[in-house]
Amino acid sequence: MRIVQVNTGNSYRIYIGSGVIERISEILKENDLSSRAVVITNEVVANLHGRYLMESLNKNGIWAEMLTVPDGESQKSLHMAAKLYGHLSRLKAERSTDVLALGGGVIGDLAGFVAATYMRGLPLVHIPTTLLAQVDSSIGGKVAVNHGSLKNMIGTFYQPRLVLTDISLLKSLADQEMKNGLAEVIKYGIIRDSELFQILENNLDKIRAYDQAILEEIVARCASIKAEIVQSDERDTGLRNILNFGHTTGHAIETVTRFKISHGQAIALGMIVAAEIAREMDLLSEGQVSRIISLTEKAGLATRISGLNRANILRAMKHDKKVTSGKIRFILPIAIGEVIINDQVDRRILKKALEVIS
Repeated sequence: MRIVQVNTGNSYRIYIGSGVIERISEILKENDLSSRAVVITNEVVANLHGRYLMESLNKNGIWAEMLTVPDGESQKSLHMAAKLYGHLSRLKAERSTDVLALGGGVIGDLAGFVAATYMRGLPLVHIPTTLLAQVDSSIGGKVAVNHGSLKNMIGTFYQPRLVLTDISLLKSLADQEMKNGLAEVIKYGIIRDSELFQILENNLDKIRAYDQAILEEIVARCASIKAEIVQSDERDTGLRNILNFGHTTGHAIETVTRFKISHGQAIALGMIVAAEIAREMDLLSEGQVSRIISLTEKAGLATRISGLNRANILRAMKHDKKVTSGKIRFILPIAIGEVIINDQVDRRILKKALEVIS
């Protein structure tokens, strides 16, 4: 098992390895968490992993209840948060009651938002079950719900007390979910770690075959990168912006398609747009753009989707949380492993880049 330390205002550990859930009670006690917990998950994950988690908690002296919500992005709402507040009240949750978020990014955001706001804060433990959540959304303390069609518009920063990343849970992932996670893993290679990018180029077959050793390696590398960035910029005012590589366009695509295109797929398209912008601005070589597109394709992600409404995507970008003084901020690669923040992208170049994916 590997442990990554995240040194923020409220420091915490990320435990990474196969069989972490078997040791959950021991780990919770080691980190001075309480003997009462409420697991928040969705119906799909509850069927796959809920009983396994509850048995591991209960047999080791931790009282736990499980709350389930329907599956899907639409559940990440103030309405669902209010329902969960009611359930926590019914269960007589106290300020020391741990909230265990068992699931992917939607559950992590929703349960995290509920934990952050109920009684002004309950201890939060993330148990991410998707590759995307294990490498990205469970780390860093961003919790939020959507508002209408606008993604993550209502939220706060609330660091977890622990992140428990059990690699063995990935075996239950559908192929599309694995692809979604790979988009975020590719992101880390492009923004910060050229060696990780090369590992992906050489080992995609093993990764997509759920090889536990290589998965533990890439999850740990991604977690370490995010921890380093979050430690430097916990409140997302500077360096942490680079984690949004591909997300400016990606979130706009999700919004315009009403989330019919998955998060990972949308981010993959967004990364290609950013790479094309960088190429047009003579910041990134043609060869490196080709490597990004090639790896994305090998990961099973589409690099072009016909029928995307480019005008609507441009309009949606103006609602991005990183827009400042009306200027859209892009994270642009200047080499594989290095990016810059730029808010001076000419509209003509942006339109041309969007044509590449649509």
